[in-house]
Amino acid sequence: MALLTLDNGQNILVDINIRGAADDPDDDEAYDVAKDLKDRLKKDDQGRPYVDVFVLSHPDQDHVTGLRNHFHLGAPSDYPKDSGKIIIREMWSSPIVFRRASKNHKLCDDALAWATEARRRVKLYKDGGAFGTGPGDRILVLGEDKDGKTDDIQGILIKQDGMIYAADRVIAGAFEARLLAPGYVDSEDQELIETLERNNSSVILRFSIAADGYSDKCRFLTGGDADVSIWELLWQKNGENHPDWFSFDVMETPHHCSWRTLSHDRWSIYGEDAEVSEDARKALSQTREGAVIVASCKPIKKDDDNPPHERAKREYVSIVDGDDDRFICTSEYTNANDRPLELTIASTGISKKQMLGAAKAAAIAGVTTVTTTARAHG
Repeated sequence: MALLTLDNGQNILVDINIRGAADDPDDDEAYDVAKDLKDRLKKDDQGRPYVDVFVLSHPDQDHVTGLRNHFHLGAPSDYPKDSGKIIIREMWSSPIVFRRASKNHKLCDDALAWATEARRRVKLYKDGGAFGTGPGDRILVLGEDKDGKTDDIQGILIKQDGMIYAADRVIAGAFEARLLAPGYVDSEDQELIETLERNNSSVILRFSIAADGYSDKCRFLTGGDADVSIWELLWQKNGENHPDWFSFDVMETPHHCSWRTLSHDRWSIYGEDAEVSEDARKALSQTREGAVIVASCKPIKKDDDNPPHERAKREYVSIVDGDDDRFICTSEYTNANDRPLELTIASTGISKKQMLGAAKAAAIAGVTTVTTTARAHG
């Protein structure tokens, strides 16, 4: 889960994983992610906490758990009084979320609830147009769907490589985001189509975030669980002409520091002889000076578990010039500090002192932030 608090006070939430243990008052081990999140959010004129945007990278359970318990779904007018649930002013969703429920695999109940709410909002747009919906009813669909399924929602559709400048229809110069994936490929190559269907459901966004009124002070790359084949395709498509599209100051490792993001070779078979994909690594190594890589995962150990994978961690550390302090595992950080990892973006950018001091974090007061919490802690 990552929360971006923007220069103009708006916020963008990317994924959630609020486990039942985090909601249990008798559980002293799991960090109370929901309370932490709600304490950071503003309330509207009816006292309801809200996020300006909720981006679901893809509908796997560990990216959407807790949705029904902590977020209001349905018309804002039907909000249960004093429930404390969070209003989602604008959803950002891949169209593949609608297809996966019936074709690729069974969705968890929270993912089904997301899909139902997304369809409700798309229907409102079709009935009344993009400006006929208000906060709590809005949606952007990220990426075209096949067979012309998104042809009639152009006003709320962001095509691959397209730009987003507004959160909940507010254009304030606080950020811009480029949609790198998902993408629809018009091809007769069945193997390629199957690869995309299987692996390309994750939304990949590269944000450029302002701070103190200055643009592009932090570039944040987030890519859900996109695997090696997707990063290869994106680099082959854009790397030569647009390498800057992949550049970052902060990156969340795709798929929780999984080896499968970096290589086609099975670690269980090849071990240390497994080879890293050159194109995938290029896509994931376009660092700006002092860049930091964040792995949202449980503690990383040298074992057969994947994700996270210790060999993947080593590759990411090499990407940040071998500086272990610039690779941060969120659960390890939270275990040591009893709070989420929090990075400050100021007019001078993200300084090494702010990010990599003793706490590797900074308290935030009215400036842009990126806050991440591990799936292992709620």
